[in-house]
Amino acid sequence: MLIREGRPADWGRLLEIWEASVRATHSFLSEEVIAALRPEVRDAALPALELWVLGGDGGELLGFMGLDGAKLEALFIAPSSSRRGGGRMLVEHARRLKGPLTVDVNEQNPAALRFYEALGFRVCGRSPVDGAGRPFPLLHLED
Repeated sequence: MLIREGRPADWGRLLEIWEASVRATHSFLSEEVIAALRPEVRDAALPALELWVLGGDGGELLGFMGLDGAKLEALFIAPSSSRRGGGRMLVEHARRLKGPLTVDVNEQNPAALRFYEALGFRVCGRSPVDGAGRPFPLLHLED
């Protein structure tokens, strides 16, 4: 697996990876919420973030992360490629670039919390709603 900078030509595939990953890991989100988030991810998040993509040996995109400074705003791996070390590779790449990181995790996604804790993150706070005020509590983590 290789990591490279993301580019606008990748955005269509990254949106597909985001949606497939969310469907596989965010069982607390309804279809209506996922549909409402899709244009936010496509039109706001992908263009605004510093994107790094995870590619397979054949050049196919397997996952990505989005950074805002030292905050990890997005980390999504295609379900067919999960649990193969790609997420860890992306986090380690971000640490090399930015130093200690912060990340928010949906409280209703315990697998994500376990992933980040296994990488040395610790919970340092909690918000009862997400960044847009929706009723999805967030756990704030830091290196």
